[in-house]
Amino acid sequence: MTIPQNHRSIFDSIRDLVARGMQVAHSVQTADIGSETPVTDKAKDDPPTSSKHRAVGPQGIALIKRFEGCARLRTDGMVEAYPDPGTGGDPWTIGWGSTGQDQYSGGRIGPGTVWSQEQCDARLGRDLVRYANDVDRALGDAPTSQQQFDALVSFHYNTGAIGRATLTRLHKAGEVAVAAREFARWNRAGGRVLKGLVRRRAAEAALYLAQ
Repeated sequence: MTIPQNHRSIFDSIRDLVARGMQVAHSVQTADIGSETPVTDKAKDDPPTSSKHRAVGPQGIALIKRFEGCARLRTDGMVEAYPDPGTGGDPWTIGWGSTGQDQYSGGRIGPGTVWSQEQCDARLGRDLVRYANDVDRALGDAPTSQQQFDALVSFHYNTGAIGRATLTRLHKAGEVAVAAREFARWNRAGGRVLKGLVRRRAAEAALYLAQ
């Protein structure tokens, strides 16, 4: 059957409109997919790493590793938890001084918790970001050198006290020499003075005063 010329032009126009409509629909669908990409569990669980926060430097990391150690390495290469030296129990610790939640096996770190060395190192990295962020927020805009910041991160990593310590208030007031003497006061665990804490506080104070 022969289609009249004027009918053919109508059919051609309809075909073009349908084709353009399909292209638009495809573009909208693609844009929707891109804008609704789900957030993974890892992205939700990891601590913030915003560049607005300061990071602990190599000297601070070395100091923390020196005093935390990575104890209880087994012959099979795994690392197991150990009790707090001050209480003989809670809080149980594993790897580089990690306590609290066991995100690898679930529950809390305690007797029987075992991690690989890689898991210990990964947890340290996440904890350092979190503790550095805590210190950064506590100090606000107070002038702080990298050495001072590193010493305070080590202090907070061990005590969790950056938000309430007199040391923090003195530092923010610019009383550096007096603040440095405050480190030595934090030398007890379980009500007892521990030699390890005495040495750690002295090392932190020395780093804090370093130029």
